[in-house]
Amino acid sequence: GRRPSDYTTVLLSMFIERFCVKEDEKIGSLLNQTSSKGPLRSKLGPYFHDGQRRVDYVLTYHVEKDPRSRHSSSKTFVRSLRESLSRSFRRSRTDSCPPEDPEIAAQEQRLDYHEDDLRFRRDEFEHKLMDMGLEVEKEEGNKIPGVGFLKIHAPWNVLCREAEFMKLKMPTKKKYDVSTGSNVVEKINLFIHKVTAPLYPKVEENRVQTEKHLSYPFSREKQHLQFETFILVLVVYEIIKRTKCTKSKYTMGISSLLANGVYTSAYPLHDGDVEGVNVEPNDRKLLYEEWASYSIFYKYQPIGLIRKYFGEKVGLYFAWLGVYTQMLIPAAIVGVIVFLYGCATVDDNIPSMEICDERNNITMCPLCDRACSYWKLTEACGTARASHLFDNTATVFFSIFMALWATMFMEHWKRRQMRLNYIWDLTGFEDEENHPRAEYEFHVMQKNLKKEAASKVRSSQNQTLLTMMSTAYSDLLLCSLQIFVTFSIVFGVVLYRISIKTALHMSSTSTFRSNVRATVKTTAAVINLIIIIIMDEIYGVVARWLTVMEVPKTDKSFEERLIFKAFILKFANAFTPIVYLAFFRGRLIGRPGNYFYVIGSYRMEECAHAGCLMELCIQLCITMLGKQLIQNNLFEIGIPKLKKLIRRRKSKRDSKQEEEFYRTLASHEKDHFLNPYVGLNPEYMEMIIQFGMVTLFVASFPLAPLFALLNNVIEIRLDAKKFVTEFRRPIGARAKDIGIWYNLLRGLSKVAVIVNAFVISFTSDFIPRLVYQYVYSPDGTLHGFINHTLSYFNVTDFQPNTDPLDPLHLGYRVDICRFKDYRDPPWSDTPYELSREFWNILAARLAFVIVFQNVVMLMSDFVDWLIPDIPKDISVQIHKEKNLIVELFMKEEQGRRLLHKRQSNQSPQQPRSRPPSQIQTNNR
Repeated sequence: GRRPSDYTTVLLSMFIERFCVKEDEKIGSLLNQTSSKGPLRSKLGPYFHDGQRRVDYVLTYHVEKDPRSRHSSSKTFVRSLRESLSRSFRRSRTDSCPPEDPEIAAQEQRLDYHEDDLRFRRDEFEHKLMDMGLEVEKEEGNKIPGVGFLKIHAPWNVLCREAEFMKLKMPTKKKYDVSTGSNVVEKINLFIHKVTAPLYPKVEENRVQTEKHLSYPFSREKQHLQFETFILVLVVYEIIKRTKCTKSKYTMGISSLLANGVYTSAYPLHDGDVEGVNVEPNDRKLLYEEWASYSIFYKYQPIGLIRKYFGEKVGLYFAWLGVYTQMLIPAAIVGVIVFLYGCATVDDNIPSMEICDERNNITMCPLCDRACSYWKLTEACGTARASHLFDNTATVFFSIFMALWATMFMEHWKRRQMRLNYIWDLTGFEDEENHPRAEYEFHVMQKNLKKEAASKVRSSQNQTLLTMMSTAYSDLLLCSLQIFVTFSIVFGVVLYRISIKTALHMSSTSTFRSNVRATVKTTAAVINLIIIIIMDEIYGVVARWLTVMEVPKTDKSFEERLIFKAFILKFANAFTPIVYLAFFRGRLIGRPGNYFYVIGSYRMEECAHAGCLMELCIQLCITMLGKQLIQNNLFEIGIPKLKKLIRRRKSKRDSKQEEEFYRTLASHEKDHFLNPYVGLNPEYMEMIIQFGMVTLFVASFPLAPLFALLNNVIEIRLDAKKFVTEFRRPIGARAKDIGIWYNLLRGLSKVAVIVNAFVISFTSDFIPRLVYQYVYSPDGTLHGFINHTLSYFNVTDFQPNTDPLDPLHLGYRVDICRFKDYRDPPWSDTPYELSREFWNILAARLAFVIVFQNVVMLMSDFVDWLIPDIPKDISVQIHKEKNLIVELFMKEEQGRRLLHKRQSNQSPQQPRSRPPSQIQTNNR
């Protein structure tokens, strides 16, 4: 006989099983709705099992146990509960069994509880989605073990409801004519379009548009056109983001569910495959053929198709990148002309000729203490000739040109952006970001739980304000600390240059001694590049960590703060070595007999006789090319291939087996293996840093626009291939501009004017040559300029233990040596003091900075004022569209009044009724 407790256990088990199995069958019928109507599509396509309903969104989750051993999540719960009850029943009957290890039992119980808790939250969230009108279908462990898929479909009535709620501006069937201006302007535009026809991709959007659909906010009473692809994704995402679990301990939305591991990923599906014989035509395949191919690098981008598939935010990025790349063409041409001018005039440059002339017989002071000896000025001949390539009269013209170019680029982009806003129906769009982030809600909830009484609300608010202020100060402190780390790294590279230069001078190998400058410059620039690439990744993590610590309220606020912090840190990381070479190296060195020393006996390094501009050019060239080739291109190409290779090694399948396995996967399973979409911030950041290198120090490197142009031609197709084939499909976020990036670009263009003015004035020898030619030259030429820039030093005035170990290195005794500076000679009344020429040249340098800055900024503001932000034809069309919308609504209102009047005349006793709404249907 069984004991009463045994019968109770069995009855409870049978009751729970019957009740939960019925509920499970009910849930299963809701989750796996199938329809036998209509033709079935391919099971591998982006559709439900019925072959009719399209998958609009996918959520994945971890499956702990084998899904084939159960039909649904509730059965698993029932089985686990029943097994636990049966185990307790067996333990009660057989007391002689050995006891189970309590530690293992507790661990298994915690794991089961955690899995059941996740399943409970998923079940509640899925029911909430179905309550919102979405249709869902589960699929667990078909071909990817341990991964479950929740496929989501939005019916037509749900799309209409949400589009009306979100007030999406969508085109209707009503059209109106689009005029491009006068007949002459229209003929010119048609002629230009015909001439440039081979440069356009083969998509429908590139045809000349003579008509446009009238657009206004969506209404189920109006006849709108079909939803575009990215609108479907956006609507479903808004529903998922708005749906929350409330039965768990904390209120959780999809962001919190993803963060807590309830779901592992969430993504919309691509349209289909891009390669294969039997691939159906789709927008993704068209983008792959007409956009993501290196063979069509010379063609324009299909911006309209990009926006249709990925949304306005991605479309605006590639439109901006295209405008930036096009504007680099004239800048690159002018930069090449400036460089060729320097090559053509290098033999006629009088200062470099004087340096290379051995008849001058100028003996220079040592470049370092003890190990270095006296040297001839003719040894700097090669450096002087190379410096002229980047330091000539055309450099000033090119700096002015690039300042105006930056203004023209900003104005051109504003006009292009306004045209796209009109074409994409975003003229009245306002970005309303009022939804709090999940992390912010959780932070507020924790603070509310700490409140002990209502009387302490004010004090808690003050505490919150103090917390925010302390967070801001801590962020500022940490950012300053990171920038200090950057300065320390630069200082470390400076010490490396000083020490390696001394070591090479002391070397017994003549080859090393003869190539000291080239070796030190190149190795130091490469070391700087490696450090910049490593610190870039570290600073990106630090910026995100600081932003997370602030707990911003909205996603927009979070993104803007993250962008600003990352920009400050990465900008300082990339440009600190360049700023040091441009404005600090060679300025704080002292003079022979009274040098400045750091960390004991390290003497500050000097510039070459022709100035630091050549070293600045080398540093900028290696940094720019290295970041573009290694960090931007090699990493973006190599890392995905490396991940694919590692995944193939783990699967223990060869390439043919991998391809065969990939063919048998469904669309949602293929997209699961793609890389998660990480946003546009990394893409914008690398282009902003490149824009800074093109504009800030362009006076020292005229070929920077050319290198940027060549990089961007490849970058566009590389990014296109990533978005089409390697990334999961992003959510079609709506946007009417590029956001905070425009402000950063505008700020860089303003700073570039000041930086180039200081580079020309203080880094190059342009101002000293100008002052000498018009003030000190006896014949109005540059003859004698080199001798004018060199001061005299008596070797008997060396400090103890700083004179050369080998004073007879040149084969004769040296009594007087020369060094580059404007100082009085040792036989004057004020030996080694700064001379009058120094102060005159300093005044000329400062005057040039002020005049250059004001003139260029005035010209830039004039260009900004001269070019309207909105093209004239677009402003006319916007005004015309507003008038048509008003006329349309007036006609509809008159129609309603006439209909109401007729109804009231025919049946005056009937109550007033609203005319039935015409709800459009769509077989999706």
